[in-house]
Amino acid sequence: MSKATPRTPNRAVIIGGSIAGMLAAAALRDHVNSIEIIEAHDLPGGPEPRIGVPQAVHIHLLHTGGAEAIDRLLPGTIDQLQAAGAHRIPMTTNMVIYSPEGWYRRWKNSTHYLIAASRDLTDYIVREQISKDPRVTIRTHTRAVGLLGSRRRVTGVRLRSAEGAETELRAALVIDASGRSTRTPQWLAEIGISGLAQDTVESGLAYASRIYRAPATTRDWPMISINADSRLPQPGNAGGILPIEGDRWHVSLMGAPGGHPTRDADAFEPFARSLRHPIVADLLKHAEPLTDVSVTHNTANRRYYYERLNPWPEGLLALGDSVAAFNPIYGHGISVAAQGALALRDFLSNGLAPDLTRRAQRAIARPVNVAWALAVGQDIHFPTTTGKSPNIADRLLHRYVTRLSHTATGSFHAATALTDVLTLQAPPASLIRPSVLLTAIAGPLRPQLDGPQFTPAERTGLYGERRNSRECKSNGGSDDHG
Repeated sequence: MSKATPRTPNRAVIIGGSIAGMLAAAALRDHVNSIEIIEAHDLPGGPEPRIGVPQAVHIHLLHTGGAEAIDRLLPGTIDQLQAAGAHRIPMTTNMVIYSPEGWYRRWKNSTHYLIAASRDLTDYIVREQISKDPRVTIRTHTRAVGLLGSRRRVTGVRLRSAEGAETELRAALVIDASGRSTRTPQWLAEIGISGLAQDTVESGLAYASRIYRAPATTRDWPMISINADSRLPQPGNAGGILPIEGDRWHVSLMGAPGGHPTRDADAFEPFARSLRHPIVADLLKHAEPLTDVSVTHNTANRRYYYERLNPWPEGLLALGDSVAAFNPIYGHGISVAAQGALALRDFLSNGLAPDLTRRAQRAIARPVNVAWALAVGQDIHFPTTTGKSPNIADRLLHRYVTRLSHTATGSFHAATALTDVLTLQAPPASLIRPSVLLTAIAGPLRPQLDGPQFTPAERTGLYGERRNSRECKSNGGSDDHG
C-alpha cells in the first residue's frame, strides 16, 4: 500500500454504488486518504438483488479482458467468484454458438475464457472487498444532485438525503459511476460547459429472462447462444443459456420490434422455439423454472464523448455506463468499466499531474471505443435500428466480418482472431492483419456442422442413456483441435 504524499488528495467521492463505482474505489484507494461512495438506495449484505439495477435479471458475463482487469484491481476476485460457484468457461471449447454464418466448432485448444455468474453474485464479491477497506465509506439513501466548483475545477458534490436535506461534500476528485441514469451532462451545463457530443443507437431489442434449475450438474456445462441474423426478413431474435452458481441456468431471450418477448411465462419457451434453432427450447423442457419472467426494454447503445470536451474540469471523471451503455446482448458493460478503472489506476500511479483528469478520461474512452465499435457495428445492420444507418464503409466491413465469421465455423485461426476482439483483448483493427485477411480469403478448412455439438457426458447428464435423442443432436463432441 502506498503512503499518502503531500500531492495526494484528502478525499474522493464516487457517485453510485454500482460495480463500476466499486471498481473505481479499487483504483483510487491507494492514492487518496479517504473515499466516499454515494448510493441512492440500500446495498444488500449478500448476493441479492440491488435496487436500481433492472438489467441484473438478465444474463451477465465477464470476458477475459474484464476478468483480468478486475483481478488486477482486486487480486483474487476471480478465484473468489469461482469458489462461490461461478463458472470459468473456455472459449470456444465450452460454447455452443449458432452464428448467422453457422455453428461454431468447440475447439479443444481454448485461447480465452469468460466468467459466468449471476450479476448479484459478481456485484457482491466485488462490493464485499471494497466495503471492508477502512479508507472507504459507503453513504446509502443519499443522492448527488449537483457539482460544486466551476468550469475549470470541480470541488465536490451537492447531496440530498432521503429526508430532503441538502448538504455539500468537498472533494479533490469526483467520479460519476451512476450508470444509465447519469446526470453529469446536465451538471456540466450548470457550471457552464456545453457542446457535449452524444450518440444513441437504438436496436429496439427487448430482453426476457428467467432462471431455471438445471436437470444435471452445471459443472463444465457449455454456454448456449443462438444469435440473431440481420439478413433474415423477420424481426431479429436471439437467446442463450448461461450456467451460473447453484446448478442453475440463466436464460435470456431477445427480440426486436415486431417480435418482442413478453412477461407471459407460458409464452417463454414457445418464444425460445421461434429462434433460428430450437436447441434452447429443447433444453428447457428438461429444466425447472425457478423465477417469473422479467422483461427489459431499455437496451439502447448510448455514449457521451466526454474525452472531446474542451474545457474539461479538473477533478471530475466519468466511468462505466455513465460514459457509455451498450446493448446488453454483447456482454461488454462490466468488462469495459473494469478496463476503464484499471486505466485510471495506472494514471494515478504516476502522481496527480496537472490535466490528469482530462488525460484519464481519454484513457477511459479507449476500451469504450472497442466495445462501441463492436456493438454499433452489429446493431446498425438490423432494419429496426434507429440513430445511425450503415454507410458504404460499414457495409463493406460487415461483409468482411461475415466472411471471417463464416471461416471461423471451420478455422481455429479465424475463430481465435474473432475471440481476441470479442473478449476485449485486441482492437477491431486486428481483424485486418495480413494473416487474418489470408485466413478469411481461404475460407473454412473443415466442413460446416449441421447441428450443435454436445459431448457424450453432456448428453448423458441431460438424457441418461438416451444418448441419441433427436432433441440434442451431436456432431461428434468437442474433439476439434486448433
